[in-house]
Amino acid sequence: MTGAVSTGDLVTWIRAFRDAVQQHKEELTALDSAIGDADHGSNLARGMDAVVAKLDTVPASPAELFKTVGMTLVSSVGGASGPLYGTLFLRMGPALATGGTVDAAALGAALRAGVEGVVARGKAKPGDKTMIDALLPALDAWDAAGDDLAAAARAAADAAAAGRDATEPLVARKGRASYLGDRSAGHVDPGAASSTLLLEALAATVAA
Repeated sequence: MTGAVSTGDLVTWIRAFRDAVQQHKEELTALDSAIGDADHGSNLARGMDAVVAKLDTVPASPAELFKTVGMTLVSSVGGASGPLYGTLFLRMGPALATGGTVDAAALGAALRAGVEGVVARGKAKPGDKTMIDALLPALDAWDAAGDDLAAAARAAADAAAAGRDATEPLVARKGRASYLGDRSAGHVDPGAASSTLLLEALAATVAA
């Protein structure tokens, strides 16, 4: 796919992410039980179920879709994942035009705006063992891939997976995991794991 995605395509992505979170819910919770509150999978699954429940009618535009997703996550998900994922989508919306389709450059810019919102909210830096360690490499890979949407999404997903895996030896410096100090090393960060699911769902959607 070298063209663009419609609002309906983006709804398909959000639904695919919900399905992936449900499929990997226990895995995400197990990761979080090692270094967090043991609720990342269950919280995110509940939030994405609430999101999908609001998408029976396709929103009028991509911007409206991401506003709906973000507000629903903020209002329905506890812990850190609700505010952080909610901020991601809430920042993506205003970065897009109010109507029409979205090409690779526009979606990449929206993703970057969303991730910048997450950084601002969570105050995390690369190497802090957070979702940022998956998302920032994904943005760079997206930009480097050019204007082929499917290629950009696939490159971003692959970079996110590598960033996720690279969190395992890190010592956490943000969030609940940071309380463990050196004991946080040896575990993959659950936020980086769920962020990778988000981008893998997008890659699968645009490749279909």
